Amino acid sequence: MIARLTALAFALVVSLVLAPREASADGCYICAAGSSDVCRNYCRYTGSDTQQNRDRCRTMGCVIGGTASCPQAVNYHICLAPTPAPLLASYAR
Repeated sequence: MIARLTALAFALVVSLVLAPREASADGCYICAAGSSDVCRNYCRYTGSDTQQNRDRCRTMGCVIGGTASCPQAVNYHICLAPTPAPLLASYAR
């Protein structure tokens, strides 16, 4: 009986840890000609394709030419659009 309860508790903990979280549609913007050297090829953003993420990438020097999944190859220049830190903002009050 105790072994069954232990196994059940373990299964519950594992299912909570591995439970799907809110989908995050991270991706990249293709940086067109005229982009800064740092963002020569792509600008990675976190979350959805929003105007705020586009503005962050533009601030980094990316001239946005479209969207794409982020490449994994090492020969691409990918800058990262800064994201606000919500926890730090709550402490700044």
